[in-house]
Amino acid sequence: MDNHTEFTQIYLKPGGIYISEKPALVSTLLGSCVSVTMFNPRLKTGAICHGLLPSCRGKKPCEKFCHEGIRFVDCSIMRMLGWFGQNGVARGEIEVKVFGGSDMIVGGDMTSKATVGQQNISMAFHILGKEMLRIAASDVGGSRGRKIIFSTLSGEVLLKHLRKSETDYL
Repeated sequence: MDNHTEFTQIYLKPGGIYISEKPALVSTLLGSCVSVTMFNPRLKTGAICHGLLPSCRGKKPCEKFCHEGIRFVDCSIMRMLGWFGQNGVARGEIEVKVFGGSDMIVGGDMTSKATVGQQNISMAFHILGKEMLRIAASDVGGSRGRKIIFSTLSGEVLLKHLRKSETDYL
């Protein structure tokens, strides 16, 4: 990451989204949640979401100004894509990365139903595929949480897999 640029430090809470045209380092902690980062090199603009659940179960699909929608993987991805589109960025110009979706709870019958982490991963890849976006990198699944730091200036993501003792509060 650039050592000569002033970066705003942001902590992205679960269910949040952050879009910036200014240099920022956005950190978040992930368990079963999924973060999708989007970056446009031409504009040096980045976006990141921290989706709690795969999709909104409401009768109406999430609308543009729905504040609850960003809690969901599908709605937050579409919100970020909408912002890029409104700013003249074509889908082919967006670098996408996906992180998280761990199975944090061990035990029980894991074979009969997909876990929340698995559902979040599946939804992220489904929406990104449907929107014909190429995924540049991903680190998903497993049983350990993650800490990521996303640079909105470069699109770079630093990743740390957390030890069990570090994930007790996720």
